[in-house]
Parts: sequence; C-alpha cells; structure tokens
Amino acid sequence: MISAHVLIVEDEEICAGFIDNILSSEGYQTTHVSDGESAWRMLQNDPEQFQAILLDRNLPSMDGLSLLQQLKESPALRDIPVIMETASGDDQSIREGLDAGAYYYLVKPLQADLLLAITAVAIQHADEQRLMRETVREAEISLIHLYQGVFFIRTLDEARSLAKVLAQICPDPGKVIMGLQELLINAIEHGNLGIKYADKTQLIIEGRWQNEVEQRLALPENISKRVEIRFERSPDKIKITIKDQGLGFDWQGFLYFDPGRAFDLHGRGIAMARIMSFDSLNYFGNGNIVEVAIYCSG
Repeated sequence: MISAHVLIVEDEEICAGFIDNILSSEGYQTTHVSDGESAWRMLQNDPEQFQAILLDRNLPSMDGLSLLQQLKESPALRDIPVIMETASGDDQSIREGLDAGAYYYLVKPLQADLLLAITAVAIQHADEQRLMRETVREAEISLIHLYQGVFFIRTLDEARSLAKVLAQICPDPGKVIMGLQELLINAIEHGNLGIKYADKTQLIIEGRWQNEVEQRLALPENISKRVEIRFERSPDKIKITIKDQGLGFDWQGFLYFDPGRAFDLHGRGIAMARIMSFDSLNYFGNGNIVEVAIYCSG
C-alpha cells in the first residue's frame, strides 16, 4: 500500500471530498485544509510531513498562486511537488503557475485516473530528485583535476551514474545533477531509442516506460548506439556537450514552459534544466546536440 501523505488545499468541500476518496482508496494518507494561510502554517510547522500538495488556484485568505510562490521561496518546502487545480485553462493562468513552480495542472472537473497518475508521478519524481541530491553529496569520487574528458553511455543507469560524477565537479552539484540527468536520459530515450513524446505519455500512464526503454535497448539496431558527452573546464566556466545518434527533434518549444503542454505527464524537464541547473543551455543542428555551461566564480 502507498503510504505517502498528501495535503489537499481546497475550499470546495465536494471537490476536496472527491480527491480525498480517490487518493485514500489507493492507500494515500490525506489531510485537508480549506484556505492558503492554514496550509502555510501547517507546512511551516512540519516541512517534512507531506510528500505532495494538491492546491486549488482560487482560495480564500491566500490564493493558490501566492501560496505556491511562498513554498518555492522556502528552502525547507520548495522540493514538495505542487499539483494545481484550476477551473480555467487559459494560457496566462497556466503560464503563471508553471513559472511559479507548479509541477502540473489539473482542470476541474477532475478525472480520477489522471489524478492518481499525476500524484504518483509527482511523488516519484520528487523522491528521485531527493535521492540524487543525497547521493551526489555522499559521493567519494574526486575529479577536481579533470579539465577535459569524453564519455560514452548507453543505458539509463549509465546516464544516472555519469550525471552524479560530472555534477560532483561543478560548483553546486545538487543543482546541476537534476538537469544533467534530464538531458542524458532524453538523449537515450528520445534520441537513440526514438521514443516519441506522445508515446512516452501513454507509456507513463500504463506504467510501461521503463520496460519499453529496456526492450528498445535490446533491439539489434540500437545495440551499438551511444550518447557522447564532452566535458571541458576553463577558469571561468564548465561546458558539457551531449550528442546522441537520433534524428533530432523540434527543440525550440521545449526551452520554455508551454501552457499547451501543461496538462501532459512530462515535457517540462528541458525548461526546468535551463532555468534551475545551468547558466546557459543551447541546442544545435536538428536537436541531437545540446551544450550547457556552468559559470565558476573566483
């Protein structure tokens, strides 16, 4: 049974009851408050109590967007995934929420299967990010004298391992590792293995994404494919170039949060990496080459 604790911040009793019943039926522990100020006080009193927050956009005393902004400004609370609910799907409202750090948007009336899928994915993603930060802090690998290097990876496990190693060389490993892992996994799954955007959405809903990656890695046409990573360090910056063997993609639309994809299960990783992990992020050619830079102070 699932033991994650979810905070429901919703002033409509019927909607709150619906969410509570759906999540409780799947083993989630839930707590419900009806206004933003009560939620803020509860979260401040115990920052580690909740693994996800279901947050209504329109609330009394403190609206959902204001609460979200406060959460993301708090070091103790900013990593809790926030799933916003809205009765209006207009682009401006969605963009404001995504820019403020919302993990996902759900449009009312809520759909039970989508609510469960998004909640599970959000908590899993947050757990993976937390584990990444912990492991990179604990890493004993020291590459302080590495100034140039070329690496080749093929699998998701290799991508995660290399992300930890390269992040360890950077000024803020905990920040960089999330973006590195995102770009390396993209290069494998979308680049070398050709898993398309819509295909991944369906695979996540069905819980088959990991299996699909493993099956495609085993195909004869993919056995020899590798992702090439070049690392270069100069006195003022670190540059990492990632090149896959795929056909590329229309990358322009993924550099920023797109309201048109706000209701998709994925697709925000590149924009998050650009904003949160790197000082610059640029794609070249048909999109199978991406270059990132991390500036070094002092």
